[in-house]
Amino acid sequence: MVGVGGQGIILVSDILAEGLLLSGYDVKMSELHGLAQRGGSVTTQITFGDKIHSPVIGTAEADLLVAFEKLEAIRYLRYLKPDGILIANDYEIFPLPVLIGAERYPDQVAESLRRSVKNAVIFSAFRIAEQLAEPRAQNIVLLGAVIKVLGLEKMDWSPIIKRFIPAGLYDLNIRALQEGIDCPGFKETLWDSRL
Repeated sequence: MVGVGGQGIILVSDILAEGLLLSGYDVKMSELHGLAQRGGSVTTQITFGDKIHSPVIGTAEADLLVAFEKLEAIRYLRYLKPDGILIANDYEIFPLPVLIGAERYPDQVAESLRRSVKNAVIFSAFRIAEQLAEPRAQNIVLLGAVIKVLGLEKMDWSPIIKRFIPAGLYDLNIRALQEGIDCPGFKETLWDSRL
């Protein structure tokens, strides 16, 4: 999972790792906070299976890349396997060089990703969360998309969400999760039988 500091990447990674553990998988997770407090890159790597020895995913080894911001998808695309799956939020957060006018945010990032990745699902989790009146819930919308792609949507995620989300935001985040699971654009066979 990749994105920008403040997007809730660590929270989503923790929830997903907990769900995978409860599903009976051995799970390892690592996280890297760049200049997270200043809008820098944040990445987590989650590996799971029968027996996992390391959370580290090397170049061209990731089965799934989840990008909370589309430019971060470009930055970390090298980690995705040639037949891997990309879930990307069609959302822009301008890095500092763009904010100060030294550079431009690239045009047609989503189109470039679609051309580069055979199995790409690019949608606006922000727009979905905004319709729920809470744009910050886009991270949970993306979690729902991940759950769908991994074929874990039959599991009851509500007790896990309850553990990680403040009580006053629980119902909203359950709705955001379901919106992500129900998001159009997913082929039922996208993940095949990797699990």
